[in-house]
Amino acid sequence: MEVRIGIQHAPRELVIESSDAADKVEDAITKALTSGAATVALTDDKGRRVVIATQMIAYVEIAESDSRRVGFGAI
Repeated sequence: MEVRIGIQHAPRELVIESSDAADKVEDAITKALTSGAATVALTDDKGRRVVIATQMIAYVEIAESDSRRVGFGAI
């Protein structure tokens, strides 16, 4: 799944490819924001942890990854 996080005062968004379920990612972010935690940590497909300051999060978009089409096909 693809997680896009908008960061305040940053022109680009943070994009993370994660194998976690959408509910798990949403719960982690919601708990961090509502509890007043300083950071939230997410893990990507390769096992790398990304730590984000919760006060800088502008928005979060969680979506299924699109399979990329290769080649030509009939329409």
